[in-house]
Order: sequence, then structure tokens, then C-alpha cells
Amino acid sequence: MSTARTRTLRGLRLLTRRLAPLALVLAVAAVVVPDSAVKSTEVSLVKVNRASGVDLSPDVVWILAVGSDARPGQDMTRSRGDALQLIGLNTKTGAAAAIGVPRDSWVSIPGHGNEKINASLYFGGPQLLGQTVGNLVGIQPDYVFVTRFPYFIAMVRQIGGIDVANPRAFSDTYLKPQGFKSGRIHLNGYDAMAFARIRHDLPRGDFDRSANQQRVLRGIQARVRAQASVPGFMERGVVSVMQHMHTDLGPAELFRLAQAMAQVDPSKITSCVVQGGIGNIGGASVVLPYTSQARMLGNEARKDATLEHC
Repeated sequence: MSTARTRTLRGLRLLTRRLAPLALVLAVAAVVVPDSAVKSTEVSLVKVNRASGVDLSPDVVWILAVGSDARPGQDMTRSRGDALQLIGLNTKTGAAAAIGVPRDSWVSIPGHGNEKINASLYFGGPQLLGQTVGNLVGIQPDYVFVTRFPYFIAMVRQIGGIDVANPRAFSDTYLKPQGFKSGRIHLNGYDAMAFARIRHDLPRGDFDRSANQQRVLRGIQARVRAQASVPGFMERGVVSVMQHMHTDLGPAELFRLAQAMAQVDPSKITSCVVQGGIGNIGGASVVLPYTSQARMLGNEARKDATLEHC
């Protein structure tokens, strides 16, 4: 084999390993997505056009992970969103923070009046959703990551399932009749989706569901980290994701995100859920978010991606 070809192959292997943390972890970052058809584009990573002068730490990258409830034939980036998790990654310390936002939160959507926060994806795509969540929390994301339900299941299956610490037993007549027991449990692809999607049997509904989504994220991160050294694991993951992902990011930005993901320290992951009251507007049940608490979480995590109070 020629020296030039050898260098090329080594370069490709190095690039694959560098992109793998981004590809595998981000590909499953959007946790619960209602049923939809499998299409060639299963994941989308979009850079948010933020106003200049926004006060963000250069060491922290913020990604809004969201599922799309797109039905067959629908654009997943212009349907109602689900599983909203604003994730901060500190490239300097390895810390990571996840701020969960209930999908039924009643907020002001720029240009569209008051509506459930997940409607902003339908009204204006990832850009408007990022702006709306940013207005609530006080942190405008750098990127918005959108995925579909079938691909999430396939990705969790591909990494061999995940383990989560379940604080309470619960079930759902349609998604999981036999339910989930409390304690440390293993979830396959379908069970991970169901665990993160169920809310009706949970004491605090959407709030507990958002917390369960964060438990799934922790399980995914731990599984990927544990298998990162297995020969071929990262390569298969990055190839799978790249085959299904649409993005407007260049190689340099993808590499920056890959670095941020690779540096996450499991012991430095913190998470909170934006709380609120339950209301009824126009006959629909909504969450009336505590905006002061949402801003407190944003202020606390903005500089270093660390949360100390929920």
C-alpha cells in the first residue's frame, strides 16, 4: 500500500473517531418522539441565528434537543415538537447541564402570540423553536437538534440498550401495559422510548416525564462512553448517523461539537426541569411555567453548564 494511501486511511479513521461522540450521542439526544414514518432524513442539526452580543461563555455550547411528531409525508422540522431538552456542554471542564421544558408550556411565541411552546417548531422551524425556548430560559441555543421516533429506537438498539435508575414504578395501557419496575432497570430501544414518553401514570405528569427523559439521556451517555473503545463501535455509529442526518454545519463546527461531547464527565452531569402550574386554556390542558425559576436555571448554568438548584 502506498504511503499516500496509508496517510489518507489514517486520516479518515481519525476523523471518524473524532466525529463519533457527536454522531452517536446527539443522534439520540431527542428522547421521545410520537409515531412517524421512517424517511431518509431522520435527524437534523441546525445552527441558530442568534443576535450578536448575547452573553454566553465561549467554553459552553448549548444544544436544544427535540423530537418531532411529524406524521408520514410531513416535514419533521415543521411539526409540533416534543421532549424539549436544552443541553449545555462545557468544553473546558467536561460539565454538562440539561434543562427540561414541558412541551405544553404556555408561552409567547414571537410573531404568533401565546401558544404551547412545542407549536413554535410548526410555526417557524428549529430557528423559532430555539428562540422561543431561549426566551423562556434566558439562554439562546447555538444549535437545534431534531429527530424522529423510529430512528431513536434503532439507535438505542444499536448501542445495546441502556440502564436507568427509575425512582418509581409506572405503566401505560398502550405503550407499556406491563409497566416499569422501580430501581435499576435495562431498557431496549422501544422501552427507552416508552419510558421517556409516558406521562399519564406519573404523579406530576409532564414534569416527571421530562425528568425521565433526562434519565434516558444519562443512560445513553453512559452506554456510549462504556463502549467507546470497542473496535468498530464508533465507526458504525458515525456512519449510521451521517447517512440519515441533514445539517447546515461545516466540518469545523461538527468537530467542535464532537470535542464537546467527548469531554463530558458523567460525574459532572446535572439536570433540572422547568416547573409550573396546570391550567386550561381554550379547553386544552397547559403548563403555566414558572418563568422566574426558568430564568434562575438559565442564569445558574449559563457560564459553566452546571446546575446546583432546581
